[in-house]
Amino acid sequence: MYKLITIDLDGTLFNSYGEVSEGNREAIKYALDKGIKVVLASGRDPKIIEKISLDLGINDFLISGNGASVYSIKDKKNIYESYIKKEYALKIIELCKKNSIFLNIYTTRGIIAESINYNVKVFNSENNYRPKNKQTNIEIVKNIKEYIENTDLEILKIIICDENKIIFDNVMQKFKQINEIEVLEVEHMSKKIIKIGTEEKLIEYYYTEITNENTNKWSALEFLINKLKIKKEDVICIGDNLNDEKMVNNAGLGIVMKNSALSSKKIGDFVTDTNNEDGVKKAIYRFIN
Repeated sequence: MYKLITIDLDGTLFNSYGEVSEGNREAIKYALDKGIKVVLASGRDPKIIEKISLDLGINDFLISGNGASVYSIKDKKNIYESYIKKEYALKIIELCKKNSIFLNIYTTRGIIAESINYNVKVFNSENNYRPKNKQTNIEIVKNIKEYIENTDLEILKIIICDENKIIFDNVMQKFKQINEIEVLEVEHMSKKIIKIGTEEKLIEYYYTEITNENTNKWSALEFLINKLKIKKEDVICIGDNLNDEKMVNNAGLGIVMKNSALSSKKIGDFVTDTNNEDGVKKAIYRFIN
């Protein structure tokens, strides 16, 4: 019998508009009523994941920053941390500056950037349609390098974005030469839909996610299930992206979304419907009874 379900947010639980459907809400409630723990695992900062968790009736744990922290919602504290050190963050910033490539930094306080572009534009668009207490905190600064140098922050991950694949691939090779960081190998272009008034706009860009060395959603989840004395065979993981690959591969039951990059790589044990077709709901009802 499964005892814990871990669910990614973007591209998995969220539809293309960054919303949780009523069907997915009902399925999560169904699992919780069965006594199964549900943990949201996302690259987002813990404050916004906590608000989403509580809104769904989840009040135990969450995983943020692609595994940079495990947060106890009940105890209001981290029980696991793996942050990027300032010295490595500054090296990454320096490389981006030299190559004129966009970056933004995820901290436990929110997102820091020098402008609203790419993924930051997506979060900013979401904020326009959410109440203030559920918005992602975005801090725009004049000089991100100076800001990090002069501020003590808990850095969850760093996102690098560009529209030009040649420039992006060139910088990716340089990131891999920096020790003590983990560089996510993303092969596809990110495609997000944002609302501008009554119109919709497609945002496309190449990106990578950089975390502390050996930091990923599975390492954080493994810490949590060991603490809870749950066997990995009793865990379901649902995801859609390469930052979900390790947890999907290591879980007792790994489920990928039909819309995901993982489904084409034959990763996981089962492919559910897309994030716009209540894929999470269908997976929960199929395997929880």
